[in-house]
Amino acid sequence: MQKFFVYLVSLGHLCVDLAPGALPAILPFFVLHNGLTYTEVAGLMFASSFLSSIVQPAFGYWADKSSKHWFMALGIAMSGIGLGISGLVTNYWFLFLAITFMGVGSSIFHPEAARIVNRTSGARRATGMGIFSVGGNAGFGVGPLIAAAALTAWGTPATVIFAVFGIVMAAVMLWAVPKMLGFVQTAETQTRSSIQKAREGAKNDWHGFSRLAITILFRSVASTSILAFLPLFCIYRFGISEGMAGTLLSFLSIVGIFMTVLGGWITDRIGLVRACKFGYILMAPAFAMLLFAPSVWWVYPIIVVIAFTLNGTYAAFVVLGQSYLAKNVGLASGVTLGLSSSLGGIFTPLLGMVADAYGITLVMWLLVVIAALCTIGAFFLPEPQRDEI
Repeated sequence: MQKFFVYLVSLGHLCVDLAPGALPAILPFFVLHNGLTYTEVAGLMFASSFLSSIVQPAFGYWADKSSKHWFMALGIAMSGIGLGISGLVTNYWFLFLAITFMGVGSSIFHPEAARIVNRTSGARRATGMGIFSVGGNAGFGVGPLIAAAALTAWGTPATVIFAVFGIVMAAVMLWAVPKMLGFVQTAETQTRSSIQKAREGAKNDWHGFSRLAITILFRSVASTSILAFLPLFCIYRFGISEGMAGTLLSFLSIVGIFMTVLGGWITDRIGLVRACKFGYILMAPAFAMLLFAPSVWWVYPIIVVIAFTLNGTYAAFVVLGQSYLAKNVGLASGVTLGLSSSLGGIFTPLLGMVADAYGITLVMWLLVVIAALCTIGAFFLPEPQRDEI
C-alpha cells in the first residue's frame, strides 16, 4: 500500500464531504434569513443528494474510459464553491442551482478517487478503502461544526469559507495526483506484464453486482433511517431530552470512524464476501436490541455494534463491487457509493408516514425486518471471479 497517497485521497474525501456534511446545519440559517419554507428546504436536500446519486455512476463510467484524475480536483472545487456561494444569494432558484452544483461536484470526485485508492492500496484494498472512507466520515462530522461556528459569527455570507477550503484542496490535488500516479506507474513497470494479463482476463460479473446492489440498498435504508429515527425513538421510549438524543448520533458518528478502519483491516484478512456476511448478520439483532433496552445507557454499547455493522462493512462492499466489475472499477464505485449514500433517503419519508400513523415503535420493528433482508442478501453474494485486480 502507498500509504501517503491513500491518506492524501482520504484528505480530499474529507474536503469534498465538508460541504454536504455542513448543509443540514446551514439550512436553519436559510430558513431564518431567507424565509425558506420546509418544502423549499426539502427541495435543497433533494438537489444535493438525489441528483448526485444519479450522475455519480455516469461519471464513474466516464472515468473508466480513460484516466481522469483531475475529476478529483474538479469535484472538490465544485463542492466547496457550490456551498460557498449559496450564502451569498437570496433568490431561491439561484440557491437551488448552487446546491445542485455542490452535489454534482461530490459525485464527480468519488468514483475516480475510489479508483485511485483501489490502485494504490496494493493487496490491502479493503484497508485502503477503509482509510478513504474515514475522510468522508470526518468531513460529515466536522462540516456541521464549522458551519455552526462560522454562520453564527458572520451570518450566511460565511459559507464562503467552504469555497476557500475547496479551492485550496483542489490546487493540492492538481499538484500532487500526477506525481502520485507517476510514482505508481514506475512501481508497476516491474510487474507490467502480469498486471496487463490479469486486466485482459478480467470479466464483469453483472449477476453478482446486481445482488450486491440490492443488499446495499437495504443497508442504505437501514443506515439513513436509524439516523433519522433513533433519537426520536429514545425520546419516546426513555423520555430523554433532545440534547441527550443528539449525543447518540454524535457517538454513532465517532465510533463509526474507528469501525470503518477496523472493518477494512478485518476484510483484508477474512475476505470480501465473508466480511459482508459477518457484518450484516449483526444488524438485525442490534436493531432488535434497541427495542428491548431497559434504559438509554444500554443504547450506547448497542450503538457500537450498529456502527460496526454499518461502517465496518463499507470497505468490503465498495471493493467487492470493484471486484465484480473488474473492467469498470469507476462505474462500480459510482453505483455502490451512490446507493449507499443517497437512495436510502427516498424511503425514509415513507417510514415517517408509518410513524405518524402507527407510532415510532412499529418503524423500529420495520428496521429490524429491513436489516434482516440485508443479511439475507449478503448470504447470496457470490465470490468474485477475480479478486486480484
